[in-house]
Amino acid sequence: MTAPRQVLPGTTYLVTRRCSERRFFLRPSPLTNAIFLYVLAVAARLYGVRLHAFCVLSNHYHLVLTDPHARLPAFMQYLDGLVARAVNAALGRWEGFWSAEASYNAVSQADSDDVVRKIAYVLANPVSAGLVRSGRDWPGLWSSPEQLGTATLTAARPKVFFHPCGALPESVSLQLTLPPGFSCPEELRARVESAMTELPERRRTEGKVRGFLGRAAVLAQSPFGRPGTGEPRRKLSPRFAAADPVKRVEAISRWRTFLDGYRRALASWRSGVRNVLFPPGTYQLRLEHRAPCAAPG
Repeated sequence: MTAPRQVLPGTTYLVTRRCSERRFFLRPSPLTNAIFLYVLAVAARLYGVRLHAFCVLSNHYHLVLTDPHARLPAFMQYLDGLVARAVNAALGRWEGFWSAEASYNAVSQADSDDVVRKIAYVLANPVSAGLVRSGRDWPGLWSSPEQLGTATLTAARPKVFFHPCGALPESVSLQLTLPPGFSCPEELRARVESAMTELPERRRTEGKVRGFLGRAAVLAQSPFGRPGTGEPRRKLSPRFAAADPVKRVEAISRWRTFLDGYRRALASWRSGVRNVLFPPGTYQLRLEHRAPCAAPG
C-alpha cells in the first residue's frame, strides 16, 4: 500500500511526469505543443491552479505551480489523462502513454530560495540535458525568464481529437503568475537567471553533458524513439525540496506527524468510527468518503 498523499492548500510544487518507456511521445511539433498548452490552460482554469514556469521535453515535462485549493491530484488526473488521449490520437496509437512505474512526482518547496532553484532547474532543463545551447532554442513548450509573473498565453483548441462543437472552449488563456512570497517579477527573473547559469556548467563539469544535440536533430527524432542511454532505477523520490537542512528536517517531521495521525485515524475509521478526525491535508478519503478532516493550521 502506498503512503497517503498530503495535499495542503497554497503549496508550491515542482511537478514531473515521464512518458512510458522514456519514449519521445511529447517530441516537439506544432500539434503536440498546441495540445499540451491547450490542455494545461484548461486544467489550470478548471482547478484553480496557478502556473509559474514550465518545460515540456520529448519524454517528460516539468511544471512549477501553486495549488491554492488543494486540488493537485484532480488537476494532474485531468491534465495527464487528456494529454495522453489527445497526443495518442495524433500519433495513431492506443497504448499507455505515461510511465507505469509511478504517477507524477510532486516536490513541495520549503521557501522562496527553493522555489527559485526549482524554476531555474526547469528552465535550464533543455540545456542541462544537452539538447540545445539555450532554452530559447528549444522547439517545444518552454516559459522564458521574461515571462515569469507577467505573461498571459492564449491557446487555441487543436483541430485533432477535440470536437469543434464540444464543451471545451475554442480558446483559453493561461496566466503565468508569481509564486507566493514574490511581488516583483524583475527581482524573481534576476534570481532565476543567476541560478540558471550555474546548472549547465555544473552538469558539464560533472561530465554529464559533452555537447548539444541541436534543434534540428530533436525535431528529426521519431516520437516512438527513446534515449540510447539507460536510466538509473530505484532512486529515491523526494517529497520536499529544502536546501536549508533545518527546514528539511522540519518538513520531514511534519510529514511524519501527518502520517502517524492518518494511520491512527484510518484504523479507527476501518473499525467503524465515522466521526474520527483525519489530519489536515487528507485528500482521497475526504473527497470520496466525506471523512472529517482537521483544518490546516
